Amino acid sequence: MRGVHSVAQVRAAESDAMARLPEGELMQRAAHALSVQCAALLDRVYGAHVVLLVGGGNNGGDALFAGARLAARGARVDALLLDPARAHADGLVAFDRARGRAHEADPQLLAGADLVVDGMFGIGGRAGLTGVSADLADAAHDLLTVAVDVPSGVDADTGAAGGKAVRADVTVTFGAIKSGTVLGPGADLCGELRLVDLGLELPVTDAHLLEAADVRAVLPRPGAADDKYTRGVVGLAAGSEQYAGAGVLATGSAVHGGAGMVRYVGLAPDPVRARYPEVVVHPDSRPHDVRVQAWVVGPGLGTDGTAMALLADVLSTDVPVIADADAITLIARTPRLIRGRSAPTVITPHDREFERIAGQPGPDRLAAARRAARDLGATVLLKGNATVVAAPDGTAYVNPTGTPWLATAGSGDVLSGLIGALLASGLRAPLAAAAAAYAHGVAGQLAAADGPPSAADVLAELRGALGSLATG
Repeated sequence: MRGVHSVAQVRAAESDAMARLPEGELMQRAAHALSVQCAALLDRVYGAHVVLLVGGGNNGGDALFAGARLAARGARVDALLLDPARAHADGLVAFDRARGRAHEADPQLLAGADLVVDGMFGIGGRAGLTGVSADLADAAHDLLTVAVDVPSGVDADTGAAGGKAVRADVTVTFGAIKSGTVLGPGADLCGELRLVDLGLELPVTDAHLLEAADVRAVLPRPGAADDKYTRGVVGLAAGSEQYAGAGVLATGSAVHGGAGMVRYVGLAPDPVRARYPEVVVHPDSRPHDVRVQAWVVGPGLGTDGTAMALLADVLSTDVPVIADADAITLIARTPRLIRGRSAPTVITPHDREFERIAGQPGPDRLAAARRAARDLGATVLLKGNATVVAAPDGTAYVNPTGTPWLATAGSGDVLSGLIGALLASGLRAPLAAAAAAYAHGVAGQLAAADGPPSAADVLAELRGALGSLATG
């Protein structure tokens, strides 16, 4: 599990490193690593045409020193300077000695480049580009591009990108993963994120980027002494006459997500019984009277009085609950239903549901999820291109898997059922939600391999996704 750090944390660590290292050493480490990564992307360095987009300050300095190294290996390197007067002086000297060619910024000089190195703005840059920097980003759009630390135009703390930003194929980030490179639009604009260790002494962080090994470590595996009860029993209060499919999808995900037993007390039992004969259906029972280790409530449930009564009954139990979809709408009307619960609660809103329950998420999605989790006393899974999971104590996880094709009706029902199965296995709520988001994202990627998938396609790939994660 890799830590995700704020700009302030990274700046403090860099300042400490510069105080104990020889002058310029940190930049030379960064420039060397950047040049190695750039060389690896080229078919050959000798004779390649590399164009540097150079801003002022250290980000531009990294690009110039890396460009000097590439020029020394025989590359033809041009540096387009946003402001020649503010370009890194020592970097320019090294670049000139290596016979690199510096120019005022002109987007036409990007034509025919084999590689573009974006060193316009670093971690201090704002969201969105204007003027010549925006023109350079446009000119580089279809060219192989490496971003230095963070793509220009991306806010390194939030991932916000405004109107224009560099779209990188690879981002070489130094010392630590900045939150803006894995959140919001920044997660997409970074392309492949490559972390270079500069030897920074970073503070302990409570934000983490999930990796496959992390999920593998927490996925439940039955032992020889386990039975269906010790593996976890999950209850489903989902589906209705109008939205019966939601109950089927959520139930199917719980079945395939590793639960030892699934019990159903929703409002559309017949489709569930027909599709999953192994599920125990309790058509006339109250959730309080059904013994489970976790509940899934909300998908397709409706928002009328019957649904509210069912939700209230589920939330009055003393076991973990995952509340999704219609349950979130109902909780938004009566948030006291989850505040102060003795057992963990997970809610899984998309942006519009989040707005109803906690206000607009805004550009800083990590901060928004943490704020809502603290206020509601619940684990909040804020869906998006990079899903964020935040616990009431501030611990947060960022999920890097998935595909835009997961934005399809019923996909969230599959996620809910899987979270329920992991909660029933005994996994702590934040990790259950984060691991489920990761596995759900992998299933979505598998389902989308042959074209636009349905939620049923995602469900069909869930076992394969979990199997691949379990075995590595």
